[in-house]
Amino acid sequence: MASNTSKTARASVRAGQSTGGALSVLGEYKYLIPLANGRFAYVRNLTNGKTTHLKTDSDAFVEEIRVLAGAGHGAKIRAEINSLHSTNPEHGWADTEKRLVDAGVFEG
Repeated sequence: MASNTSKTARASVRAGQSTGGALSVLGEYKYLIPLANGRFAYVRNLTNGKTTHLKTDSDAFVEEIRVLAGAGHGAKIRAEINSLHSTNPEHGWADTEKRLVDAGVFEG
């Protein structure tokens, strides 16, 4: 069975699931898997079933989050970014959220 997700992404998902469900908390879906101290992230997209590896300060990251927010997942993603910032303030998640807000991703 072929997959559109990379081996690394699948391994990260499996690792997160084996460590107490880091990708799913009380049945809630995790959209972001932070990498390299917040410089990169895997973005899990429920709308198309794909996991993409993106630099968090890239236009592609903004557009991927915009698609998810447009599908009604914006509040959950924003809460997840705030949680990542609370856990690791040195990783720049507040700056990432500001870029998304400035781009108008969470509006509408």
